[in-house]
Amino acid sequence: MPRLFSGIEIPEAIGYRMSLLRTGLTGARWIDPANYHLTLRFIGDVDGGTARDFAANLGHIDIEPFQLQFDGLGSFGGKKPRALWASLRPSEPLLNLQRAHERAARLAGLPPEARNFTPHVTIARLRGTKPISVAGYLESQGGFFSEPFTVDRFVLFSSRASIGGGPYVVEAEYPLEHQPLYHSAG
Repeated sequence: MPRLFSGIEIPEAIGYRMSLLRTGLTGARWIDPANYHLTLRFIGDVDGGTARDFAANLGHIDIEPFQLQFDGLGSFGGKKPRALWASLRPSEPLLNLQRAHERAARLAGLPPEARNFTPHVTIARLRGTKPISVAGYLESQGGFFSEPFTVDRFVLFSSRASIGGGPYVVEAEYPLEHQPLYHSAG
């Protein structure tokens, strides 16, 4: 069974600019730019019924398109760095979308997500990288910023069991569009 997660794809032009960050850090396993994404809800390995329920629940999310923007770089792991990431500026529409994905997962019978949502795109997995090296890398890159881009859909991704970083397959697409309410005049 593939691992499932929902997310937002990163525009190709911004992904290309992010790919230029892929240098100068020992122990980094750089993520392929084709696999850059913002995870909204990780599901993991689930049975077919749960996967179908989650996918169906995602289809009921009603949020209008919105803008996102990258606003820096960071790392997870503290004294044992494990990932390097580009952060996305939090916004109310993004947080609403993520909360809707959490509700979709809960309605499908999944336990609540234990971690707080930190909007980011992983650009490298780290192994044996010293904290001082990560700090030096982050300082030398001077952050990563992008122009705003429009989020007009989210997707359901799958991945095969691996050590992370893809390849990811888009299993379903969900356009963001507000459905107007029509009232009959009679």
